[in-house]
Amino acid sequence: MQKKVILLANRKKQKELASDLNDPNQQSEIFQIAKQMVKERQDVTGSNCLKGVSGKVIVDEKGIKDSWKEYMEKLMNEGNERDHRISATVKEGPADCIRIDEVAAALKR
Repeated sequence: MQKKVILLANRKKQKELASDLNDPNQQSEIFQIAKQMVKERQDVTGSNCLKGVSGKVIVDEKGIKDSWKEYMEKLMNEGNERDHRISATVKEGPADCIRIDEVAAALKR
């Protein structure tokens, strides 16, 4: 019931906005709404400051890029701690072929 009420309200508002497009006095308001909608959907693409490893705040663009580079290099190069309790056997040779009847049985589930 609530979805239907919201749908009807949205359609009513869309019709009002469509009729206002022909009115020169209302066009600026409609374009302002459209501009606001575009702005709300934009992603945040960057930041103007970043706290470095030493704890100092970095504000210049080159310093921020260098700090991110250091962080990513450290992240990618440090060893990954694995859970050694899990063991698996290595399978050698070609992979098993998937049969059509197996796919059909999986799709029926």
